Amino acid sequence: MSSAAGGSSLQVHVVRLGPGQELLGSLQAFVEERRLRAPFIITCVGSVTKATLRLANATATNTNEVIQLSGRFEIVSLVGTLNRDAHVHICLSDAEGKTVGGHVLGDLEVFTTAEVVVGEAVGLHFNRDMDERTGFPELVVQPRKSDS
Repeated sequence: MSSAAGGSSLQVHVVRLGPGQELLGSLQAFVEERRLRAPFIITCVGSVTKATLRLANATATNTNEVIQLSGRFEIVSLVGTLNRDAHVHICLSDAEGKTVGGHVLGDLEVFTTAEVVVGEAVGLHFNRDMDERTGFPELVVQPRKSDS
């Protein structure tokens, strides 16, 4: 278990993306430009026309449980951490209200808009280290050093 003692101040940023922009890559570029060290998604509303997701039954040795979606989807939920090796999950609904969700691999092409509220835990630094138990890089939370 990785945690940081005490709390952290919260800084809030808002990003609005337009048609055709790739959501995850745009958020990662925003994080890099702003030099955010412990960024996470607070909320998001919007829509996409494409998505590539890894499903829950994937493992470290069998990561090919992937679906590629194409169509018009509302973003019902978008959550996760946005450090260099982002860990983001999404839930999308189709025209009939049916939902699908999973781990975002990319290809989230914005349809009309994506309004994303990004938080940063100001006193912390997020990183990822390979966890031998899970076979995936897992979140490591550290106090932020004054030079980062």
